[in-house]
Amino acid sequence: MAPLTRRNFGKAAGLAGVGVAAPALLAGCSSGQTKLVRQAAGTAATRSWRTSGTALAGLSGFDTTVKSFMQARNIPCGQLAVVRKGKLVLSRGYTWSDDAGLTTQPTSLFRIASISKPVTATAVLRLVQDGKLKLTDQVATLLGLSTTADARLKDVTVLRLLQHLGGWDRDISPDPMFQDATIAQALGIALPIKQADIMRYESTRKLDHAPGTTYAYSNYGFMLLGRIIEKVTGQSYATYVQQTVLTPRGITRMRQGHTLTAASGEVPYSSIYTAPTVFDNTGKTVPTQYGGFNLENMDSHGGWLATAMDLTRLAGIYDGGTSVLNATSIQQAFAKPATGVNSNGWYYGCGWMVRPVTGGMNTWHDGSLAGTSTLMVRRYDGLSWAVLFDQRQEGSAPSYSDIDPALHTAADAVKTWPTGDLTSTYF
Repeated sequence: MAPLTRRNFGKAAGLAGVGVAAPALLAGCSSGQTKLVRQAAGTAATRSWRTSGTALAGLSGFDTTVKSFMQARNIPCGQLAVVRKGKLVLSRGYTWSDDAGLTTQPTSLFRIASISKPVTATAVLRLVQDGKLKLTDQVATLLGLSTTADARLKDVTVLRLLQHLGGWDRDISPDPMFQDATIAQALGIALPIKQADIMRYESTRKLDHAPGTTYAYSNYGFMLLGRIIEKVTGQSYATYVQQTVLTPRGITRMRQGHTLTAASGEVPYSSIYTAPTVFDNTGKTVPTQYGGFNLENMDSHGGWLATAMDLTRLAGIYDGGTSVLNATSIQQAFAKPATGVNSNGWYYGCGWMVRPVTGGMNTWHDGSLAGTSTLMVRRYDGLSWAVLFDQRQEGSAPSYSDIDPALHTAADAVKTWPTGDLTSTYF
């Protein structure tokens, strides 16, 4: 098994299919975790294909696309939901495994990784909409962060966190959300570290850029947004999101994930990598997806569990007409930042990637962790979808980013869209 280094942990884009589980992959697992890893394992020759859920007439191209994609990469568990003009027209679970006891349902829960960011952004925009927070509010003041190490921290605002303009750059300085052992050693504390420890450590370091000058994707910035939500509301981050964002949309399955224990109905995750545990000081080697990072600390930037159809339901907030966000808030979510527009025309709004196109704009977000690869898309033409997998591209596996154009192709191939709606079946 390949050990997970600082470099390939931070930059790996996806995960190759796992063959028969090797002893190194299972080292350090509890019996429950070992079962999860073994469930996800299997050679292509012994796997069978299983589909659950419902697709309305004329949408078989989506099933064919996902089947081809998963089998080419030996992905055990996948899920897809498709919505057209507010109607849920497909909600599927897919399984490619030799374990007869493993069947992915459309209601199975997946770690969604960075698709958690649009969830957090929605909650922040709602606080702004309600007059409880301003986009111009200074983060250091809100959270009581020390600015002694870098006075520029005073210039980090809520809006700059939402648009990844806060000044932290993981291509220059290591992402503090994945530096547990380094932070524990620097602070003289034992593992596991907490969010407050990460904030204390990071506030002793200089920013990589002056705030507002450079787009640089920051998990840490969105972790801070979660703490701002808690500070302003007096509630836990997850409680406020559930009450204000999810419940009004009838989304009851989503919840915060845990690194070492699975929720009821949660899929297993697989990775070819191992890493030292971040949950104690033993230094024992564990499967990266089960202890090589601390999912609990990532709550507001990468910690949610969801189904694909929960995410399409969430995305519908941005179509307007719900009680969650008004038109002004939605416009703010997709507004161009002061800087950071890509040469290809796309940019990061508030929790969403945005590309203006003829007829409107396409918006999306993806997510990636060891054991997780996810994508949520909203198209200009009223189509949206979310696709979730229980492993990501690693090693020499084919690109996982290929699912994006493949699903656009499948959507464009539909000549007559069905008029039915599966929403009441699941919500």
